[in-house]
Amino acid sequence: MEPTAKNPDPHHIFIDEVQGHQRRWLKVIQFTSSSTKAAAIMLAAAIVALVIANSPFFEPFEEFWHTHVVVGVGGFIGEMSLAHIINDIFMAVFFLLVGLEIKYEMTVGELTNIRQAALPIIAACGGVLAPIVIYSIFNATNPETSHGWGVPTATDIAFALGIMALLGNRVPNGVRVFLSTLAVADDIIAILVIAIFYGQSPSLMWLAIAAAILVVLVLMNRAHVYALTPYMLVGCLLWFAVFMSGVHSTIAGVLLAFTIPTGSRVDLQKFMTWSGDRVREARAAYVETEPVTLQKDYMFTVTRLSSVARQVVPPATRLEHMLYPWVYFAVLPLFALTNADVSFLGGDVLAMVSSPVFFGVFFGLLLGKPIGILLFSFLTVNLKIANLPDHVNWIHMLGAGILGGVGFTMAIFVANLAFPEAVLIADAKIGILSASLLAGVIGFLFLFMQAKAAERQGISYVSASLDEVVRQTAGEEAADMADDVVLGCGDEDLVDDVREVLEAEGGVAEFVVHEIRDEAEAEEAEDVTGTRP
Repeated sequence: MEPTAKNPDPHHIFIDEVQGHQRRWLKVIQFTSSSTKAAAIMLAAAIVALVIANSPFFEPFEEFWHTHVVVGVGGFIGEMSLAHIINDIFMAVFFLLVGLEIKYEMTVGELTNIRQAALPIIAACGGVLAPIVIYSIFNATNPETSHGWGVPTATDIAFALGIMALLGNRVPNGVRVFLSTLAVADDIIAILVIAIFYGQSPSLMWLAIAAAILVVLVLMNRAHVYALTPYMLVGCLLWFAVFMSGVHSTIAGVLLAFTIPTGSRVDLQKFMTWSGDRVREARAAYVETEPVTLQKDYMFTVTRLSSVARQVVPPATRLEHMLYPWVYFAVLPLFALTNADVSFLGGDVLAMVSSPVFFGVFFGLLLGKPIGILLFSFLTVNLKIANLPDHVNWIHMLGAGILGGVGFTMAIFVANLAFPEAVLIADAKIGILSASLLAGVIGFLFLFMQAKAAERQGISYVSASLDEVVRQTAGEEAADMADDVVLGCGDEDLVDDVREVLEAEGGVAEFVVHEIRDEAEAEEAEDVTGTRP
């Protein structure tokens, strides 16, 4: 958003010498907050892995990732390859972030209202069952490959939403909400599948230790421990216990996420009054002619305000914001780099792409996902369990369903657990990569063509609901201001003015422009003729 009189450039408060650095840092933050750029970097990492895997550098590349790291603490010595560090430790951080996103949706997001969440949850179930059926058609009679049914059930939330983000405001917000909620529900199912079906024979002793550590985390939550450091330290112990138990260690990330508080330790209403008083104190204490080091009263007041202000943001939110750039711009690209390395050199490519594992995974993702999502959505709507989101039609739903077939990260992760043999893992990876690529392209084209058809009808979507979302996110004053803009401006200025007010007040809203334009034209005609068309 460009600086305005109401929203000046935030960097004007910094001294001249560092304003340039601050602007560059802001660009870095904006870059690492983009789901589209995150998806692009993961795709680039996968392409690099494929290129290296089919070049003379493949063997040293593989040897590098199988380099073992040895760590000793007292009498304990642990040894793990770089690839396993990424898959078992770094991916636990990814699952921690997934768990935080799931908890957010379950506490204040789309999964709080069961009727509102019913459509994407039921659709996610269909998007899991249909791929299992299709995979089983090709592999049910083969005991070596039948247990790979979990591979085509997973959706890569980062890639799917990254592709959706490329469409911008060309699709209604309801499609994005549906796909993101479906992906979260899909992640919950995938986590259960990994925990129940793809672990080793569990050690009851280590499971009991993990359960005891989890109880400690829950008690910390109930005791209103809001500092993140204790949770991270105890969370490391939980990871180790789960790792030793035989259950896949990434599950520890999800369990840890569910224990981290989502509430603020500060009363927000009281903070508004208190912080206003501190700002006035700081203003009164400031002496313009004194250097910074002598502004003791001013610095004391600002330090008090800063220390309390940091505690306003809930721990779960703080952790999610901290983890997001590291996970999507470091952990997942590293995972893609180490796991998308399918080599065709010296192998029978025809055998790879004609194996039952390839067919089951490929068609499970490319056909099973959209069929299951669309079929279960259709049944849910027709049985009046839930309705389609506002301004969303079945073409939108089909496009979202196809994007659900972008498996990539989660599917490769499950494939590594499901198959002990490298040949079967390679077959599954080829199916995952090819199906995910096609699903991403086809899903994007479906939604893009629907957007073009909508534009020809005079429909364009601008982010956000004046009444529902603005009143929730920006407060009554911002909503009233937005209402004033809608009532007071002409047709030509309507969209830009409303968008400016909504952005200025932090509101995120959605309305269909052509409907408001028609209303404005109708009012104008009524003014001229005295009758409303």
